[in-house]
Amino acid sequence: GREAWRAGHIPGAIHVDLERDLSAPVTATTGRHPLPPIEHFAATLSRIGVTERTQVVCYDGSGGTYAARFWWMLRYVGHAGVAVLDGGFAAWVEEGRPVSTTTVTRVPSQAVAKPRPEMLIDARGVAAALARGERLVDVRGAERFAGAVEPLDSVAGHVPGAINLPYLANLDERGRFLPAAALAERWRLATGDAAGSDAICMCGSGVTACQQLLALEAAGIAGARLYAGSWSEWIRDPARPVARGAA
Repeated sequence: GREAWRAGHIPGAIHVDLERDLSAPVTATTGRHPLPPIEHFAATLSRIGVTERTQVVCYDGSGGTYAARFWWMLRYVGHAGVAVLDGGFAAWVEEGRPVSTTTVTRVPSQAVAKPRPEMLIDARGVAAALARGERLVDVRGAERFAGAVEPLDSVAGHVPGAINLPYLANLDERGRFLPAAALAERWRLATGDAAGSDAICMCGSGVTACQQLLALEAAGIAGARLYAGSWSEWIRDPARPVARGAA
């Protein structure tokens, strides 16, 4: 978070906050990290000086999970010039590169957001997609998926029909993404298909699922959608079904 950024960051890096900049306030019907209104996110991009010509590089200290959320949101509003630093801040430090504690200010811009609704799906859409036989991939850890433990949400388990593919297994022992071929094979073995156009990714609150979407992009598998509300939103409605167990 911000305190870690203040303690040391890549020179010139600007801090973007998950709670303040990449999420909206939680309500009685949302998950823990609802997407902010488009105008709110556009204002954030304007504040940090992003224009349509800006190449953005995102990084974090958490296996690419928070950086991938920013990456996905930029793609969602039509900004193609965005990448994620593989290995994040740890890789930067490991290579002996410079670290700064200096705050920089960017010239504000007038960012234009052009949402791509095909990248997103809501709870009703998830239920309809499952009824059509489409794939829902839950990237939480296996124990949370099975409902054996639940450290964050009030109900344990998963959406019936979902497949479990823990996001941390997209990374090697150094915290860097596996090679593209390995990512594609992992997806194929879990889902039975390499095509991403009929797949939906979810997690606990719509953050770590973005890391899986990034892994799919790296593997050359495009078209998967994000269920942004994810498990913490799904369980807000007691009428929605809940499953437990490994499958």
